[in-house]
Amino acid sequence: MPQGRIDNKIAISGATGFIGNALSNFLECNGYTVVRLKRQHFKSKKSQLKTLLNGCSVVINLAGAPIAAKKWTPNYKREILNSRINTTNVLVDAIHQMETSPEIFITASAVGIYDSFEVHDEFSTNYANDFLGDVCKQWEAEAYKVQSLTDVRLCIVRLGVVLGNEGGAFPRMLKPFKFGLGARLGDGHQVFPFIHLNDVLSAFWYLIRREASNGIYNLVAPQMLSNLEITEAIKERTRKSVLPAIPEKLLRVMFGEGANALLVGQKVLPKRLEKDGFHFEFPTFEAVLDDLIC
Repeated sequence: MPQGRIDNKIAISGATGFIGNALSNFLECNGYTVVRLKRQHFKSKKSQLKTLLNGCSVVINLAGAPIAAKKWTPNYKREILNSRINTTNVLVDAIHQMETSPEIFITASAVGIYDSFEVHDEFSTNYANDFLGDVCKQWEAEAYKVQSLTDVRLCIVRLGVVLGNEGGAFPRMLKPFKFGLGARLGDGHQVFPFIHLNDVLSAFWYLIRREASNGIYNLVAPQMLSNLEITEAIKERTRKSVLPAIPEKLLRVMFGEGANALLVGQKVLPKRLEKDGFHFEFPTFEAVLDDLIC
């Protein structure tokens, strides 16, 4: 007999990553059984992935090669793109083959989809015409295919820079400041769309449990700050001197085209979450620092 859906069973791709591991642990602590999908599950027969998904009421897609991990060579750019597009495509195909569809499919995207000029809420269509913008557009297009054959509720979360002590960007940001080597990046005018890891976990919990939630959600804190303002805030908190700046030319030597991820920012607001009454535990960067710097 076909396996029915188990309402407390959730599948997560990218579960070994910074966000995925924290989310898996969070959901398990709140009574869910988490199926942690691994890379080999996407390389094996599709029937194995379908078997793993059967019985899941929620499927969450967080897989993707890190954006700022290393220099963007042509090969690494292909990895950034393919790790998102291919995983999403395989997941959607497996969902279409499930005996009982999940209630909700939540997939990650990024605020890099937006241009760096306008202020963006979830209804903005002023998209970036660069590599990251194109990656996000293709990523989301694959996710929308889940609705072609099913009535699965789809949520696409456009993530800002997720900050926590266990991994991700924050430890790398903080380390130079501890040695008096912190500095703004380029001219520092680029906006830094951030969000605390705990608010990300709460937002996923909120979307899973709120049946009316669907569509695009910006997962960023309500406060918009520039890289220069972020630099000054960390400087004051660590009580260390800082360097004048890390020149744009040096960043481009180090990261190639990937320097755009550091030098170009997006002005993004979490309009839908705020309208729905979602509570941010860390709405400001000061609140984030209060929690992450002891």
